[in-house]
Order: sequence, then C-alpha cells, then structure tokens
Amino acid sequence: MKDRRTRSYILGIYRRFAGDRRGVAAVEFALILPLMIAMYFGALEITDALTANRRVTLATQTVGDLVAQSAVITDHDMTDIFAATAAVMAPFDASKLKMRVTSVVADSNNNTKVAWSDGYNMAARSKNSTVGLPAGLTTGGDSVIYAEVKFTYTSLLGKYFTSPFVFTDEAYLRPRRSLQVARTN
Repeated sequence: MKDRRTRSYILGIYRRFAGDRRGVAAVEFALILPLMIAMYFGALEITDALTANRRVTLATQTVGDLVAQSAVITDHDMTDIFAATAAVMAPFDASKLKMRVTSVVADSNNNTKVAWSDGYNMAARSKNSTVGLPAGLTTGGDSVIYAEVKFTYTSLLGKYFTSPFVFTDEAYLRPRRSLQVARTN
C-alpha cells in the first residue's frame, strides 16, 4: 500500500510538473540568447568593416582627385592633401593608413615611367621606375595620377578572435589643369 501511495504521489508531481507551462518562455529565451547576441555583434562587425572599406575607397579617390586638380604640387600641398585624406578615414585610426600618389607619364612608345611619387606611411616609388597600368589607360605622351591606399582594419572584437584585415584600393585619374602634374619642393 505504501508503494502505491508513493507511486501515486510521484506520478502526481510529474503530472503537475509536465502540465505547468510557467517559465517556458524564460527557458526558451535563455537558450536563444547566446545566438541572438552573436548575431547582433556579428552584424555590428560586418557593418563596421564595410564602412572601413568604403572609407578606403573614398580616401583613394580623394587623394587622387586633389592631386589631379593641381597643375603644380609642392611639399606643403602634399602634406595638406595627405592630412585631408587621413581625415576622411574618421572615425577609424588614421595611423593605420598608408597612401602613395604617383605621377606616371607615358613616352611616345607608351612606356610608362614614374615622373614623381610621394608616400604617407608608405615608401614613394623611385623616379623613372616602371609602373604597370591597365591596358589602354595611356597613349603616347599621356600622364596619369596613380593613387594607392592601404588600411589595416582591426575590429573591436577582432582583437580577440581574428587577425586584422588589410583593405586596399587604387585609382587612376587624369590631370585636369595640365597634361602632367608637375612636382616642386
């Protein structure tokens, strides 16, 4: 008789527990919360990386365009152009930004050579070195401003989980005020 009452008592507890729906939402929420947090931070990381990539493209176009608008570039002009372009990268850390602007001139046989080059956190190209440009970009006697930008992107969570990404971009622009942008000291 005692076994029967004990069994009946245990079955009663089990039925009440199985029928009780209080707290189900809290348990489901606790199970899904880690996934929701991971998705939230993942979306933030992807958005931040895409923004950094767009800033690199904007910086490349900016540095090339500012140089291409000039007929003559001085050291002071280049300092200002690099500073303005670094400001485009805000709110990202501009110390991780590398830029190089090169004036490439094609001779009558369409052989391209560096007329001058300047770099920001990056070595300038040596004068008269050759630069491979896309086919059809120059014809004999043409000049092109070749802008290169590299940015090392480290996300907030990436410091702990992944290595930094390096975003790069290039731009080719024609001088606007003269056939070739001259460089003076």
